Amino acid sequence: MSTNLRFGWTTGACATAATTAAYTALLTGEFPDPVGIVLPKGQTPSFALAREELAGDRAFAAIVKDAGDDPDVTHLALVGSTVRHGAPGSGVVFEAGPGVGTVTKPGLPLAVGEPAINPVPRQMMREHIARVGAAHGGTGDVVVSISVEHGEELARKTWNPRLGILGGLSILGTTGIVVPYSCSAWIDSIRRGIDVARAQGYEHVAGCTGSTSEKVAAALHGLPEDALLDMGDFAGAVLKYLRRHPVPRLTVAGGIGKLSKLADGHLDLHSGRSQVNLGFLASLVDDPALAGAVTEANTALGALQVCQAAGVPLGDLVAAKAKATADDVLRGAPVTVDVIVIDRAGTVVGRA
Repeated sequence: MSTNLRFGWTTGACATAATTAAYTALLTGEFPDPVGIVLPKGQTPSFALAREELAGDRAFAAIVKDAGDDPDVTHLALVGSTVRHGAPGSGVVFEAGPGVGTVTKPGLPLAVGEPAINPVPRQMMREHIARVGAAHGGTGDVVVSISVEHGEELARKTWNPRLGILGGLSILGTTGIVVPYSCSAWIDSIRRGIDVARAQGYEHVAGCTGSTSEKVAAALHGLPEDALLDMGDFAGAVLKYLRRHPVPRLTVAGGIGKLSKLADGHLDLHSGRSQVNLGFLASLVDDPALAGAVTEANTALGALQVCQAAGVPLGDLVAAKAKATADDVLRGAPVTVDVIVIDRAGTVVGRA
């Protein structure tokens, strides 16, 4: 990965900047453009306004989110904030505008019924509203409605529906900055998925590398959708979070290629960050001639087919080693692990 990738801004940073501009306009009649904010770690970016509107007792400002070089679903989304005066002494009240979701399941860091604006963005907005109020004679008693254009449509490409966040996106970010390819949003979604499953009282969750393995795990174990964790390549994220926040049973399900990497001790299963080790797969086989054929196979699937033809259950051997890796990471946490290995067609080729 190139080290020259551009950082971007979280939806929380954009919402804070839009809120700062709107509240300033509400008090002064003028929108600051660009509008500067202070991020949690002290950086001071400025944002150009894409839209502004001042009408009576409310002001609206919007910013086009720039995710930098991260392949973020919200890149170029229009994040807006409408600010209006609230009741005296009410402080800052947050609302979900169009395209921002509402929490409907317990287990998230927000109460059921609250707009899906995470705690750090809320704190950033409160601090900036206090600064603007102090500078321009405002009380800081305001209602802030955050919106994201086409947010409901974009949210279908995220975990939100499964986490019980309905009607749109979440306003996220702990630092205000998007680090390219850090996949922090995906890993955060895995953690929130575990939190929601625990809050629902589930005793069994499945970490799956893709949609095919997810269907297989759900069918084999009768699991509801919100017990299925979209693990992707992040086996380590699932296992490390479960170590601290255990669920009694975990099924790990995936293709032979990804799970052969887990069996070999890799916790990040992405093709750019770990490789299928045919020498490792060969070491699982006792017959020297068959081991040689495995080493010469092009892929893990090819190695599996060579072993199937010889009557050797390579899938089971991979599953057992993957389970051993998972157990090592869990370090004695009260989580019982089983592993399902599938081929590309979704046929189960190994269990442990």
